[in-house]
Amino acid sequence: MKYLVTGVAGFIGSAVTKSLCGLGHSVVGIDNLNNYYDVNLKHDRLKQLADQSLFCFKQIDLSDRNAITELFKAERFERVIHLAAQAGVRYSIENPHAYADSNLVGHLNILEGCRQTKVKHLVYASSSSVYGLNSKTPFATSDSVDHPVSLYAATKKANELMAHSYSHLYDIPTTGLRFFTVYGAWGRPDMAPFIFTKKILEGETIDINNNGDMWRDFTHVDDIVEGVVRIADVIPIRNETWTVEMGTPATSSAPYAVYNIGHGSPINLMDFVKAIEDELGIRAMKNFREMQPGDVYQTYADTQDLFAATGYQPKVCVKEGVAEFVAWYRDYYKI
Repeated sequence: MKYLVTGVAGFIGSAVTKSLCGLGHSVVGIDNLNNYYDVNLKHDRLKQLADQSLFCFKQIDLSDRNAITELFKAERFERVIHLAAQAGVRYSIENPHAYADSNLVGHLNILEGCRQTKVKHLVYASSSSVYGLNSKTPFATSDSVDHPVSLYAATKKANELMAHSYSHLYDIPTTGLRFFTVYGAWGRPDMAPFIFTKKILEGETIDINNNGDMWRDFTHVDDIVEGVVRIADVIPIRNETWTVEMGTPATSSAPYAVYNIGHGSPINLMDFVKAIEDELGIRAMKNFREMQPGDVYQTYADTQDLFAATGYQPKVCVKEGVAEFVAWYRDYYKI
């Protein structure tokens, strides 16, 4: 298969690309290499892919309509894994327009490219943040997701709606994946595992939101990659018997699907911090503070639908995953 992977210099994008190439697929990866976080880390992720003969990198911004149009026309992709986005919940409060450009305009450009060149399957990144004010757990794709608490979450909900409209109008098979707190080697510097590890090693105080009473469905990147690659082979089809009144919002009469992709067993934030402390052999200095704007109390994925569709079942426990991440961090930063 010939794949397009967007956000290929990102944490998940680079890992998915490495897996696809290892399976014999041809991959064109695009990324704008923006400076939301350390660009050197993005370049180093790309270097990890340099020995893949089936991989080609192009520096393109999702919001560049002409460049995206020409890319699709020239390459004629069979499948697209769209992972690029302006990430970060808190950053969306400070820089809302960055999310409109990347997550809305960029997503539309990808949908148009798929429509114009008749791509066989579009898999795209949604987010667990779409569950917003939901309090029922575990979060299920049959739940309503109409009350996001950040602009980032709102753009991800919009992505699902936009994908459905294209599936309905143009018969493009689309699958959205709601990611739950991904961590592991080559992770993002703006996420808690990276921030905690860095500050603990540097003797700085770490901020603990909601006084430590938070739960996250921490999911190792290896498990995420397996789920993404598996779902690419499960192409949604039309279901003429489906109705809004009788069906779940995760499926449709159109060739459209949405799945949770997470570990399915939330971990208390303090237990995750302790796992990092134990692996580093250092006790963290902690600043306990109130819940921050855009944060949610708990994320917890119901992944039964994804398991039924693909056999996906996460294998990496937190102790093992944290050990792997800390080992990578120490090696990468020579600490």
